[in-house]
Amino acid sequence: MMRRYALGCYLGGAAAARAGDEMSGPALLLAGPALTGSPSSGSSLLAGIMAAAAVGGPLFGVLLDRSARPGRLLAVALALYVAGLAAILLGLGRVPFALTVLLAVGAGLLGPAMSGGWTSQLPRVAPPPGLPRATALDAMTFSLAALVGPALAGAVAGTAGAPAAVAVSIALIGLALPAAWTLPAPARSAPPVPPPGTPVPPPGTSVVADLTAGLRAIVRNRPLARATATSVVSCVGQGALLTCWPPLGTAVLGGADRGALLLSATAASALVAGAVLSRHPRPPRPDTVLLGGTLLLVLAPLLAATGHPAALIAAVLLTGAAEGPQLTALFAIRHREAPERLRGQVFTTGASLKITGFALGAALAGPLATWSLPGALVVAGGCEAFAVLVFVCLPDSAEAAAPFSPPGAV
Repeated sequence: MMRRYALGCYLGGAAAARAGDEMSGPALLLAGPALTGSPSSGSSLLAGIMAAAAVGGPLFGVLLDRSARPGRLLAVALALYVAGLAAILLGLGRVPFALTVLLAVGAGLLGPAMSGGWTSQLPRVAPPPGLPRATALDAMTFSLAALVGPALAGAVAGTAGAPAAVAVSIALIGLALPAAWTLPAPARSAPPVPPPGTPVPPPGTSVVADLTAGLRAIVRNRPLARATATSVVSCVGQGALLTCWPPLGTAVLGGADRGALLLSATAASALVAGAVLSRHPRPPRPDTVLLGGTLLLVLAPLLAATGHPAALIAAVLLTGAAEGPQLTALFAIRHREAPERLRGQVFTTGASLKITGFALGAALAGPLATWSLPGALVVAGGCEAFAVLVFVCLPDSAEAAAPFSPPGAV
């Protein structure tokens, strides 16, 4: 089945779904005020989606791990997410706004399907020798989505209106449904026959027990716990830095629209860094890459805080060059360390925690940037420095000292 399901099909579906997801946020920010007349309606919808995504990941991961056909469950989740976005679009200005916020919360519960849920299926698509390269390519779809999604939302909204931008984001996610539906099923081996007289174990565990097992797998596995904690704290700094790009465009480059260009340049830099890493014949240990990327993210906000245009451009390129490999390394560590039966939960729980950290950083930096933009940038760098400290203080295990070995490799 793996041979018949090409990696290109996986990457195409992942890129379409993630581009649609990245496009839906800016599109809702524009469509909310346009259809309701309330300037805050768009941000309320986006907050509802993000908050729910932070909660829904662990539960969706359990369902994914328990499913005999996780690809079909993933396709159903994408279809429900599409239906939720369509219901929001149809309801804006026609039904009470509180109801559309509830719809956003319901749709947001399925958000981790497009990030961790999809990536957790990669070992069933890529053979073990090609998993490191496939992981780098998978991480590149996030950078591509971050580059294309917001730009496409702005272009469509400017030419056809904000509702049309939401509709295009829905269509992009819908394009990913066939690729999700046809994902290979996990190999199911028959359980061993117990000796005569041995008590027969219960047929299955509860959802609560599986949730506990997934969290325990993250906490008790030292490399996985270290990578998870480091990435979450780093996401706080990344969320803070993201909030600073638009005002930096105004303060340093002379226009808020140039702040949006900074976002695009960051995504482009991450895409290039991921492409270079994917072509490396012998990539470095993912743990080393994770630490190196976080160290670079300490420097980037401090460069931007100088207020010089050249330093700002360098900070933008450095941010992308750090974030792309950092994400690839995080995925590689999860693939290496996650137990097969808990893989989906490890990835979706990690995605939920990162969303929470990102949202916290953005919420923290907003008021700080209004008070002092350099101060907000220093705080972003401080969060990244704390992430480095977390990495250093959480010791690695002896098993993790070996080079990266994909699941199934000898």
